[in-house]
Amino acid sequence: MVALRTKLTDDERDMVNKLTGQLGNLSHKDRLHNAYYEGAQRLRHMGLAVPEEFRIFELVANWPRMYLDEVARRQKVKGIYRPGQGKADPDLQEAFTANNLDAEIPILAKENMIFGRMFAVVGSNGDDTEHPLITVESPRQMSCLVNQRRRRMDAAMRKYQEQDGTQVATLLLPNKTIQLVQSSNGWDIDIVGDDTGIDNHGLDRVPVVLFLNRRRLGKWHGTTEMADIIPLTDSCARALTNLQYGVETVAIQKRFAIGVAKSDFVDAEGNPLPAWQSFLDAMWATAKSPKDVQIGQLPGADLSGVHGTVKLYAELASSVTGLPFRYFGANTANPAAEGAIRADESRIVSNAEEKNAHLGVGLGWTLALYERFRTGEWPEAGEPFAVEWRNPATPTRAEEADAIQKLNGGTAVLSREGSWNEMGWNESRKARERAYFADEAQDPALDRLAANLIDTRNQPEQSLNGDAAANVG
Repeated sequence: MVALRTKLTDDERDMVNKLTGQLGNLSHKDRLHNAYYEGAQRLRHMGLAVPEEFRIFELVANWPRMYLDEVARRQKVKGIYRPGQGKADPDLQEAFTANNLDAEIPILAKENMIFGRMFAVVGSNGDDTEHPLITVESPRQMSCLVNQRRRRMDAAMRKYQEQDGTQVATLLLPNKTIQLVQSSNGWDIDIVGDDTGIDNHGLDRVPVVLFLNRRRLGKWHGTTEMADIIPLTDSCARALTNLQYGVETVAIQKRFAIGVAKSDFVDAEGNPLPAWQSFLDAMWATAKSPKDVQIGQLPGADLSGVHGTVKLYAELASSVTGLPFRYFGANTANPAAEGAIRADESRIVSNAEEKNAHLGVGLGWTLALYERFRTGEWPEAGEPFAVEWRNPATPTRAEEADAIQKLNGGTAVLSREGSWNEMGWNESRKARERAYFADEAQDPALDRLAANLIDTRNQPEQSLNGDAAANVG
């Protein structure tokens, strides 16, 4: 009987230490970027010391989330195609459905922009061997080692915590995957029952795909999409906090009374009024001589300068993100025309298209791993899977219908299914429409109508033939 291995080799332990250290080094920035996306950053993080009693005036405009969500909304997959195929591949569409990727890919796209990197992991599925698992993993729980010379991944580790507080991890290597559990002596192989904790898959590569946002040569951590808008958000938060404080303190006109005592403010029965009630009274009156009392009002502070500052920051945020200025609250009485909207959104559309191109390459690699697990063979080299995305622009339904009608008028340019593609339909929607057409083609009522039409066309011919026969006789 072969003894089960419970300890990591020196090389494996060295990789675990490097991967764990990488997670720790990036954790501070990850927490900060997550706080900015959630709008939970505090002004003390920005270098602005706000006394505790003034914390109620803190106000943050969550421009980072607005920007990222707007880009992510424009990243929707229509279909997956193999090279040379005219229609979406049914096996790959089945992979999408089985792994709920319609819901997972938007999360992947958004988290990739928040943290600058994301991971997709492919593995065998014990519950459904025909559909391997594709999971999207958070960069706050996963790290990888990239071989700079070979430009391939040497190892990756996913670390998480069980409900009972136990720290566990998965070490993914080119030819095996090892389940780990943390002990007092470090990390050991996690053996549970008949499970040895080691899966020798023999892929010769790590079954992990790394997605990078704003990738730079020689760097494998990516850059958060919020990098340019964070400083402007901080500056605007300072201005908004000052505005809040001004509205509550110096913007309202103040009244003053000289030569009176607190006891002079009484109700109709002579009872002293509380200070807050005296302050809110519309009129102040006292029985003392006007020579002895002076009552007046101080002008409120003019906050229009702060308004202009906030508007300036919004204009700068619009310039660095490519979002139209109307997204920051600059509304006009007349809505923009369709052509003006498309021109106004040209930068954000181009940004979404560029990100879709990079994301599509990573998804193609992910599906290649899926096919390797599913069929036992790698797809042919040089033939990556192609991901087709919906149009990231915002055309109206009338604009789409008009364009399709013009393309199909006269000499048709688009087929029926090509028109469906232009309308942004996914494969499930197309399949449903094909079934509707098939049902219509087999409609009994239409069959009867067609039969009656054929009978009607044949009747004059039969009558003519009969008359001719009579004349011959």
